[in-house]
Amino acid sequence: MSDAPIISIRDLRKVYRVGEVEVQALRGVDLDVARGEFLSIIGPSGSGKSTLFHIIGGLTPPTSGSVHIAGLDLLGLTDAQRTELRKTSVGFVFQKYNLLPTLTARDNIEIARHIAHKNGPLDPQFEEVLKLLGIAGRLDHKPRALSGGEQQRVAIARAIVNHPAILLADEPTGNLDTENSNAVLGILRGLNDRLGQTILMITHNPEAAAYGHRVVRMRDGRIE
Repeated sequence: MSDAPIISIRDLRKVYRVGEVEVQALRGVDLDVARGEFLSIIGPSGSGKSTLFHIIGGLTPPTSGSVHIAGLDLLGLTDAQRTELRKTSVGFVFQKYNLLPTLTARDNIEIARHIAHKNGPLDPQFEEVLKLLGIAGRLDHKPRALSGGEQQRVAIARAIVNHPAILLADEPTGNLDTENSNAVLGILRGLNDRLGQTILMITHNPEAAAYGHRVVRMRDGRIE
């Protein structure tokens, strides 16, 4: 694991306006994530972890501060450049699997490659990833024929099919029972250990957070 941070954040602040009221979601966050690290961010609802997640993913602009992702100054990018960053360098896994119900698992994965303008067969390494995920034999099934755990594994495959530098996981086990939660978390740890995938996961669950190399706690918009 390299010491050079793949994510570098300084004095990050985010203020939302609700009518005449200002809500300070982030209050001066500093954070570095090393390349190849599995970092868990834990905190209660309203702690600012989801806001931080969305800013790192280029989904929400900050009010002030600096964010560098894979060497790029996020605040200096245009909307089109942030979109390209999300296509090529950042993968997302959410609590809700967000699979397209009319497509097979294979097509749900392939659509991410199509959006990133990648064509041709999957590379041999990714075939090994599918085996690691345990869905190699389930690719021709539609989401309704898959269990919740299998659907989340397909969502993970979709998130990493373009070999993103960073995988962002937002409560990835929130809709799963204990057995499937442990399986999905084990898969994430396996992707990190075997492939060196950088992972940033936010969760409210201490047991899930423990799968990371390092745990950062947030409260009231700050890192404790």
